[in-house]
Amino acid sequence: MKSDMSSLKKSDKKAALDFAAWSFNVTTSVGIIMVNKALMATHGFSFATTLTGLHFATTTLMTIVFRWLGLSQPSQLPVADLIKFVIFSNLSIVGMNVSLMWNSVGFYQIAKLCMIPASCLLEVVFDHVHYSRDTKLSIMVVLTGVAVCTVTDVSVNARGLIAAVIAVWSTALQQYYVHFLQRKYSLNSFNLLGHTAPAQAGSLLLAGPFVDYLLTGQRVDHFSFSSLALFFLTLSCFIAIGVNLSQFICIGRFSAVSFQVLGHMKTVLVLSLGFLFFGKEGLNLQVVIGMVLAVLGMIWYGNASAKPGGKERRSVLPVRSASLKGSSEEKDGAEK
Repeated sequence: MKSDMSSLKKSDKKAALDFAAWSFNVTTSVGIIMVNKALMATHGFSFATTLTGLHFATTTLMTIVFRWLGLSQPSQLPVADLIKFVIFSNLSIVGMNVSLMWNSVGFYQIAKLCMIPASCLLEVVFDHVHYSRDTKLSIMVVLTGVAVCTVTDVSVNARGLIAAVIAVWSTALQQYYVHFLQRKYSLNSFNLLGHTAPAQAGSLLLAGPFVDYLLTGQRVDHFSFSSLALFFLTLSCFIAIGVNLSQFICIGRFSAVSFQVLGHMKTVLVLSLGFLFFGKEGLNLQVVIGMVLAVLGMIWYGNASAKPGGKERRSVLPVRSASLKGSSEEKDGAEK
């Protein structure tokens, strides 16, 4: 009886922590989209790659403060793995920006939807994950719902297609690698960010101004900051700390596929908030049906993947003994 009660309490605690992690990610992600929309569309700061570099620089400062406060202990990550991660992550960032510029909005959305099957394939190939029929069908419902919501005009060209392929696979690899590194080296989210954020900040701040100039034809050092633009830039950087941290927490607790599926709730929320704050002219029956389908698919996916056999990992990755504060708690929530 005591064993059953202990197991129930542990399960309830895991569910509460999972919900908190997911809510943290959704809240910060939707928030930064709204802030960046104001910064770029209203105040003209269109230097997305440089902005991302500033986000990681701010996140680096956070990891330094956490280490100073004793909330994150020293850890090790091989340089080869760090370089691979930075390459995947930076290609994802630049690839998504270029894909949005060279493709129509409709094809850009289709490319984003392709990240779920790409992440599934990586888990099947590298982790020998087996998905049940219900899990596969629920993912298809989510993809259909989001496509109905967001995909409108679709046009593509050769260079846009190449950019989209690079963006999709680099993003899938980056998110898979977050989960892989946390399991392999028993790194919690704070420690993994402590290794990756400085490298990403340095590389993106060096390359960002040149990439942004090629994409926009404007120089970031010539941008004239107003007090409001500076406020939104600062706010964006602080919210980015939560986005980066919550992404690592969520992928560590769930998986890259679950993160992608549940992440489409952000698309639904952004659409809803856009209609609420920026007018209802885009709200029609097609969009409403798409949002309902997407939400139902997410609920179905959550139930299907939680059932025995819904999602089975048939190989076990060797994990180093945990020596970091907080890593054991995060591993309790990771999928076995």
